[in-house]
Amino acid sequence: MSTRRLVPALILLTALSAGDAHAQAQTPPAEGPNAVSPVLILPPTLPPKLLSSYPAQDQVVAPGVLVLKVAFDQQMSPTAWNYAPAADAQPMDCVKTPRLLADQKTFVLLCRVQPNRTYGVTLNAERTGGFANLGDNPAQTAVLTFKVSAEAPVTTLRRAMQAAGLKDDQTPVQDAPPLSAASGATR
Repeated sequence: MSTRRLVPALILLTALSAGDAHAQAQTPPAEGPNAVSPVLILPPTLPPKLLSSYPAQDQVVAPGVLVLKVAFDQQMSPTAWNYAPAADAQPMDCVKTPRLLADQKTFVLLCRVQPNRTYGVTLNAERTGGFANLGDNPAQTAVLTFKVSAEAPVTTLRRAMQAAGLKDDQTPVQDAPPLSAASGATR
């Protein structure tokens, strides 16, 4: 074969192998040690703000069972929250974990309050790890104080939910799934 015919063939082979290498460089590997997993990047958001609460600031409520309700202006993370006693107020006796309702903006917390006292709660006393939106932006710190009267106590969860303006499906505690459904066991 003459060198005249060999040179165009070498140029063609070089061009084809360079194009193949270029295509491989642009296609990320699907798996293996250099695999790239997808990343969800949310746009920056403003810190969530407390829109409303029950009890409202300085409201007077009945003693006994109380459902603390706080509503934010954005969808919130169900696993990010913290609350602490407010300065110069009695700490409330509450279950540990608030429940995020289906609207994804409202938390409810089951508590008990005594008559003739002033209670207070600070939401996001520590912003890190506190109430946050879906983009992990923590809510602004908010302080809520209210007074408890000496009237007849609220003794049922149903009455406490009615006072907070909650529907039957918005209970502050959820039933655990039946053991057989949770474990997959059958009887």
